[in-house]
Amino acid sequence: MDGSSLDVVPVASVDRGGRPFEVTLELRRDGDSFGAVGERCGYFIAGLAERVAAARADDSPEAARWPDPEDRFPAPRDGAREPELFFFRYRDRGDLASTGELRCTLRTSSAWIGRQDSSGGHWRVARRAVIEAWGAGGRGVRAVLTSSELARFLADLLSEAERAGASYRDQLDRVQRPLPRARLR
Repeated sequence: MDGSSLDVVPVASVDRGGRPFEVTLELRRDGDSFGAVGERCGYFIAGLAERVAAARADDSPEAARWPDPEDRFPAPRDGAREPELFFFRYRDRGDLASTGELRCTLRTSSAWIGRQDSSGGHWRVARRAVIEAWGAGGRGVRAVLTSSELARFLADLLSEAERAGASYRDQLDRVQRPLPRARLR
């Protein structure tokens, strides 16, 4: 929201034979290293991408409550008012807690549409995904996304992970094909 760009770059985790099997996410703010988070998080990202796509569908349970597809996100699992869709921290247990975080929560907002002093208006309720990243230096960045933008971001991450050698094809085939580069602006 401050004009910065945050690149979220999947980096392959490899087994003893050097074969990629999962990813860790490198965070880069305006091209500079910002942290590394989410060790072995690719399958979780693929599962979330599938849940977001299902929530956006016109026949989903979310469609009845949220007519605008941009407001449709997976139903909260814990009943929280602002549920978390993901929260990734530093990648190794030995890292300091300040080496990076990437978090996505759902926020609901409402605005009165119509004149303030009349009963002829209505409430416009909207949901958005808020992605926050915190770097090793303690600075943070934030992006607010619609459900289609979140779906595109997750699909981009999965596509980049596949290029890095970690395939989630079994889940990726269920999600729309993305454009390259997972970037938030």
